[in-house]
Amino acid sequence: MSNQITYKRGDADDRPWGRWEVLDVGDAHIVKRITVLPGKILSLQRHKFRDEHWTIVKGIGTVTLDDKIFDKGYNEAVFIKRGQIHRIANQTDDIVEFIEVQTGDQLREDDIERLEDAYGRS
Repeated sequence: MSNQITYKRGDADDRPWGRWEVLDVGDAHIVKRITVLPGKILSLQRHKFRDEHWTIVKGIGTVTLDDKIFDKGYNEAVFIKRGQIHRIANQTDDIVEFIEVQTGDQLREDDIERLEDAYGRS
């Protein structure tokens, strides 16, 4: 595998919906903590080069995975295969936090195709 990783431990970014922070980087994986603020939603998106494993560690998130929409709470997980359309929304008054493990051929922040975005990003 010719993996291309552009993250390093400690990288973080504030977004209109909350924040992500890189907790760990390995040869073929990245671990992030993602916090979604009350009433916020991530973009509807898909990735070409990575799979994602989400484990909810705080709150209840409303997950869209292709044509399904469902709630996930503490200690529940979602597996997102590359190419699957997905997002998470926080429809509660409390913070939603999940741990995301990315695995794949290229682990870069620009491996994102936004299909819909509440904040006008492309």
